[in-house]
Amino acid sequence: MDQNNDKLFGTFPPVSTSEWEARITDDLKGADYQKKLVWKTSEGFDVKPYYRDEDTLGIGSINTLPGEYPFVRGNQSSSNNWEIRQDIETDDETEANRLAVDAVKRGATGLGLVATELQSETDVEDLLKGINTTEVSIHFGAATSYPSLIKIVGANALTQKLPVSKLKGSFDFDPLSYVLLNGDFWKSEKSDMAQIASMVKLGKELMPAMKVINVNGHYFNSAGATLVQELGFSLASGTEYLSLATAAGIAVDDIAPRMMFSFGIGSNYFLEIARLRAARMLWAKIVAEYKPATDASMQMHIHCNTSAWNKTLFDPYVNLLRTTTEAMSAILGGTQSLSILPFDTFYKDPDEFSNRLARNQQIILKEEVYLDKVVDPAAGSYYIENLTQLIAEAAWKVFLQVEEKGGMLEAIKSGYVQDLVEKSAGLRLDDIANRRLIQLGTNQHPNPEEQMLARIHFAEEDEMLEEELYADEEMEVDEEEDDDAPTTYKKLTLFGGSDAFDQLRLATEQYVADGNKKPAVFLFNFGNLAIRKARAMFSTNFFGCAGYQILDNSGFDSVDEGIKAALASEAEIVVLCSSDDEYAESGPEIAQKLRAANTDLNLVVAGYPKEILETLKQSGIDEFIHVRSNLLQTLESFQEKLGIF
Repeated sequence: MDQNNDKLFGTFPPVSTSEWEARITDDLKGADYQKKLVWKTSEGFDVKPYYRDEDTLGIGSINTLPGEYPFVRGNQSSSNNWEIRQDIETDDETEANRLAVDAVKRGATGLGLVATELQSETDVEDLLKGINTTEVSIHFGAATSYPSLIKIVGANALTQKLPVSKLKGSFDFDPLSYVLLNGDFWKSEKSDMAQIASMVKLGKELMPAMKVINVNGHYFNSAGATLVQELGFSLASGTEYLSLATAAGIAVDDIAPRMMFSFGIGSNYFLEIARLRAARMLWAKIVAEYKPATDASMQMHIHCNTSAWNKTLFDPYVNLLRTTTEAMSAILGGTQSLSILPFDTFYKDPDEFSNRLARNQQIILKEEVYLDKVVDPAAGSYYIENLTQLIAEAAWKVFLQVEEKGGMLEAIKSGYVQDLVEKSAGLRLDDIANRRLIQLGTNQHPNPEEQMLARIHFAEEDEMLEEELYADEEMEVDEEEDDDAPTTYKKLTLFGGSDAFDQLRLATEQYVADGNKKPAVFLFNFGNLAIRKARAMFSTNFFGCAGYQILDNSGFDSVDEGIKAALASEAEIVVLCSSDDEYAESGPEIAQKLRAANTDLNLVVAGYPKEILETLKQSGIDEFIHVRSNLLQTLESFQEKLGIF
């Protein structure tokens, strides 16, 4: 064998796609290929079970290098370094400074000062005392007037004789998001939108390296939008800002490099990687239409936040697993900076421990996993390259639909954007309620003994959980605003996907805290050993999601023995766990005897024996729980029956 000419494994004959498909079809034994193997995503496109080299034909960007237009492979050409950002969420300047200094000391390279309003140069000096702002990026997220804030920060930099050209960070000015979150403009449409040009001019003059416009796409994520919608709406928002600024006489090379896009990264690992690659490509093509003088103006600067929408109150340490995979997606996708949501944010103010864990997740990924060393490691993957194209096409459709409505501003004013997000959120909630989308510890494999009510503690005790988690701290806020007051435009509702399940569990805890007996579920196990164990486990998971006490056992040899144990348990719910055949044989007798002994019992069958449903119902069975049950609705009905709701 000539080692210079023969390829490794060259002696093996190639396998064509048709041969692969024939083998797959044979293995399916008549099952529907499309239903069994093709993933129909909620984002609106289909994903094949496998991809080959031929699937990359026609993808022009696959031959580009990192740092080259259209920047699918990232803005950097020599590394994948990113900014480890920690957000400081306190409005006390002294405390914010202490936390900021400590965060930098422990590895943070960027700081998000998202709740501290600054009124003077002295405030800025006090807040940034002890922080080397030429090495640490500073992101300002709270202001009653962002033009005033940038003047104050710029003046302080000159007073401190800092090299302003080296100061990095951003100002979270985003008037479109303000309208979405508050239902109206800060002052007026004309005034608010005119500040876009003002911010760009001030940024160029006072803080040339700072981003002065932020497209907060993560708000769409926190309202339940799909990742494709988040991208499409973000592109539309960015285009709105470009159009307004250029119409005011500002060159695209002055505004585009001063814009930042903030995305919420969810747990869909590969799609999130591909989404960021698609985002850069689409933004580059949009900016290219404005004829920039340099390719650098077409680069999208991305900041990522781990998603708040999919984090859970119960079993909160699972949030650490979620944020780790989300962080990896963001990093491998080429984000410039990243904030990781502390795992306990949903039930308390993050403390030193949870902030340290969030920060160390990034440090480990950088210093021990070396994710900063390789630019776009996903490049060339048939799967990722195709996902990038699919997401780009789907997001572009969303973008064009918004443009047909007159642009992002008009689409928001008409409620078009809010309605689409609301519809998507409803579909996602339905998936969670029916356990098509699993939230570990919440709608699957819960710990019924876990207690969270006493652990909930925020600085403001009278604030609701959702308001604390999604407080609009990064926007201009009118302290006198009544959240229930009618607004000019429809608001974007921010919430968590697990909220309804959290309310179930907390209601059960509160019911017990008020002096009531904790609801109990007795598992009436009988008959076929394998099937009864499986259905008992299913029932444990099912009712555990409401925080009920589960009374399990090894099974009963006779109906009377089981009935005696069920009644002695004083459980409010009895679940029959056995096979369909044994339900037909013994189910009616069990139901009738239990109902005769206690008319208040809630009798349930684990499974859906459709041939004998009516017989079992007539015998006294109230409910059937199975894999197609709407878990949330079923548990809510039990909460009402038991007097908890």
